[in-house]
Amino acid sequence: MAIATAATASDKEQADPSPARMVDLDWLSSKIEYRLYQECVHCGLCTASCPTYIETRNENDSPRGRIYLMRAVADGRLGLSPEVRNHLELCLDCRACESACPSGVKYGRIIEPFKVAMERSAKDVPGSKSSLLQKLILHHLFPYASRVKLALAPARILQRFGLIDWTEKVGLTKLLPPTLRRLQAMLPRLKGTGFSKLPETLPPIGPKRARVGLFLGCVADAMFPETNAATARVLQQNGCEVVIPRSQACCGAIHYHSGAEEPAVELARKNMEAFKPDEFDAIIVNAAGCGAMLKEYGHLLPKADHEAGERFSAKVKDISEFLVALGPIAPTNPLPQTVTYHDACHLCHGQQIRSQPRQLLSLIPGLELKPLEESEICCGAAGTYNLTQPEMSQRLGRRKAQHLQATGADTVATGNVGCILQIARQLKEAGSPMQVAHPVDLLDQAYRGKAPKA
Repeated sequence: MAIATAATASDKEQADPSPARMVDLDWLSSKIEYRLYQECVHCGLCTASCPTYIETRNENDSPRGRIYLMRAVADGRLGLSPEVRNHLELCLDCRACESACPSGVKYGRIIEPFKVAMERSAKDVPGSKSSLLQKLILHHLFPYASRVKLALAPARILQRFGLIDWTEKVGLTKLLPPTLRRLQAMLPRLKGTGFSKLPETLPPIGPKRARVGLFLGCVADAMFPETNAATARVLQQNGCEVVIPRSQACCGAIHYHSGAEEPAVELARKNMEAFKPDEFDAIIVNAAGCGAMLKEYGHLLPKADHEAGERFSAKVKDISEFLVALGPIAPTNPLPQTVTYHDACHLCHGQQIRSQPRQLLSLIPGLELKPLEESEICCGAAGTYNLTQPEMSQRLGRRKAQHLQATGADTVATGNVGCILQIARQLKEAGSPMQVAHPVDLLDQAYRGKAPKA
């Protein structure tokens, strides 16, 4: 078995104790229990599910190869050379390997703190860190919905007058820095002003069945506020009193997945204070990435806060998960269209939620649900991966778009804002007329009997 060739470093490299090749092993051992490495028996059943291995066929880009590399670094047998870093940074953290693993390896609990360790040591490694612009966007813009809304205000005006489409046609967007060019390519059709707010409390329609808190998110709330509004209306239709705390914050995933642990912990504490779990039957999330992060607070927080984090996480439910458990009220208005469903990674792999979104879609009169090949293979969005690893993201996005178009469906539904942005971009570049929507948007239309405004 050819595995982890990057681990066969030269004797000189292994003997080199320079900071550029080292990681704080004491810190690493405090964050990752050594048995987690040992649970992987390198059987290889994960490789067929790993998007990067499917594309590169390089064992270093497979889950078992990466675990081999990380364990070698943790043992002090291997330094964090640029080659090793590249293989680890190429990981999408989609956790498809967890779904495939017969041994129950918790890959996410290895790779995520390991990336934090790499970030902590990255200041000494030339070229290993994200650009300053990426850092500003990821850590100081995206996690704050109000800042994103302000930043998008000029784009709303340009879209209204058709100027963005014009700049694309004449090639002016090519003058932008690569990061901004990729962001512009993913920009959805922005609706409304972007600054309207939902009330803090919304009453149930009909008999009250539950009291829930609604988590709005950051980028999702700024770019798709209509989906948050649709989520609130769907909950009301199902007899829920909906509470939207004003003091809620970003879930922390953007920081944590890019190696910034401390800000992620602070955001977690803000959300635990905003959503007091004893006051709600459930804390509802409509974005897969946010849901997976919120459900990990018990693991993310320091040991002293584990119990409080786990109590909070126990109340977190994806909108589809919650409604199916509650017993959804079937809509009566037909929605005559064909729809295919893409499994967002942090919904199907991170939270093991697969059937519930399909069950909700099947309730809609007139809607035909079509199967999708490789539905559980990542589309290449993976949070901010399409900014930090654009080449692999593009490869995976095109692969996904080809499978989507092969279904012949009118619409692709998916439960994560990152997937919506990535898939819409790839379909647009492919010249496909397919629309992209959140399942809750379609359910809301069927309840209300209204098609969305263009």
